Amino acid sequence: MRGPAEPKETVLRSATKEVVLGHGRRFCLIGERINPTGRKIFQEQLRAGDLSAIERDVHAQVAGGADVLDVNMGVPLTDEPDLLSRAIHLVQELTDAPICIDSSVVEALEAGLAAYRGRALVNSITAEDDRMAAILPLVKKYDAAIIALPNDHDEIPMEADKRLELTAKIVRVATEEYGIAAADIVIDPLAMPIGADTSVVRTTLETISRIRHDFGLNMTLGASNVSFGMPDRHTLGAAFLPMAMHAGLTSAIMDARTPQIVDAVKAADLLLDHDEWGMAWIAAHRKKQAATA
Repeated sequence: MRGPAEPKETVLRSATKEVVLGHGRRFCLIGERINPTGRKIFQEQLRAGDLSAIERDVHAQVAGGADVLDVNMGVPLTDEPDLLSRAIHLVQELTDAPICIDSSVVEALEAGLAAYRGRALVNSITAEDDRMAAILPLVKKYDAAIIALPNDHDEIPMEADKRLELTAKIVRVATEEYGIAAADIVIDPLAMPIGADTSVVRTTLETISRIRHDFGLNMTLGASNVSFGMPDRHTLGAAFLPMAMHAGLTSAIMDARTPQIVDAVKAADLLLDHDEWGMAWIAAHRKKQAATA
């Protein structure tokens, strides 16, 4: 059996700030709130050209502890490339946190990348050949990093073996055909809802552990997917993320307004020796004390 792969570091930047995803580094919180999916009033505001809610969401996510902000402007019946470009300009004025540019529309991704001053994370590709061929040239052109999901035309694989096989395909295509560094590929190991099948988290944890061992890549996932459809979702999220961090997860896309989950992540950073001398844990505690004083 071969030894573990060299751990990779993924560097993201705004115009003035750098965030590094890495095994052994503090966990990266990617704030998911700047997204109109399932938010009817926000969608109507965006259709009317009103971006004011973005400002509130940016401040809430950053205040909650988000290191990176996911920006999605997928609103039906709008010019998504223009909307995403304007949203990214606005977010850059409001915060120095790096941005994860999130769209399924290739033209919108390009508009977002062109508007961004820094080194973005792009969300996302799958192992489908047409998606890789459409998006990886943009990732290379704009020197970005990419989130990649190990599923293809056939299915979302339910076995870790198939997810590892598709991860290997993504890494091979991205590095050999497009010249993208392996360190700039962030794998989403696929978190499925336990409400449908309580064994799915075991598969996700196995996938995370094996990707860390075989490839040394950084990983992210939608943290709330696991608890979808279950009661007391925050408690489940606060239990799941530290388990995933121990397995090798280095970031998650989540709502940073949930202190229960953010605190669990920061505690896990300390307990996994990713928070030198406990400085971040102590600083967060003092900040809370000051806020309640």
